[in-house]
Amino acid sequence: MLGRPQVGRALPTSQRAYDYAKERILEGILAGGELISEGTVADALGVSRTPVREAFLRLEAEGLLRLYPKRGAVVVPVSAKEVESVLETRELIESFAAEKVAAMGAEALGELVGELRDQLREQRKLRGAGEGKAFVAADQLFHQMIVAASDNPILLDLYAGLRDRQQRMGLYAVFHDDDRLRATNHQHVELVDLLERGDVAGYRTALRGHLRGTRAAALGRQDGRDRAVQDSSIHPSTGVD
Repeated sequence: MLGRPQVGRALPTSQRAYDYAKERILEGILAGGELISEGTVADALGVSRTPVREAFLRLEAEGLLRLYPKRGAVVVPVSAKEVESVLETRELIESFAAEKVAAMGAEALGELVGELRDQLREQRKLRGAGEGKAFVAADQLFHQMIVAASDNPILLDLYAGLRDRQQRMGLYAVFHDDDRLRATNHQHVELVDLLERGDVAGYRTALRGHLRGTRAAALGRQDGRDRAVQDSSIHPSTGVD
């Protein structure tokens, strides 16, 4: 159920429709394979269908929606290929960042480790409260802090570009597997310990295992949704009414 959002009226109507639909896709409120219509979003926002159509076209260009004539759009499930590609890219970036960070002076490294341990304490609080959505955001911040510490702005921009895809994958993995919260937190502790010791090889191995768990959790939730879309009676189209 979409519900009526609390959004500012200063934004252009098409931007409001885009933000509204995209947020619900990334949070999993609109699940992969789910059919949504322009009319449903227009009614929720109290606007005409024209700006919603513009928003849907943007979301299709980003690979989040697939448009169909006279029916609206289907939320594109997170595919196995996307999961693999995102995690491979993460492993490359994060391993390189860890190598640079480990080579920092003792003072700079100690400061970063302290900040990371603060993040771990916050993650434990979120885990204890069962705040899966907030935990996903904290998980992303934890890894991003290490990449940012490598002091390569181009690399950080590339990593930030994965955020939307990671959010969808993370929500699927965490919301549907309570044990994943605990495992992720424990693995983060191990990563910080290895980083503090300057054990780059150990960090790379631990990171690979950490991402393997994310891969298994995410892929385990996509198979059924992919089959549902493939079996659907809806057929693709290049246009939308």
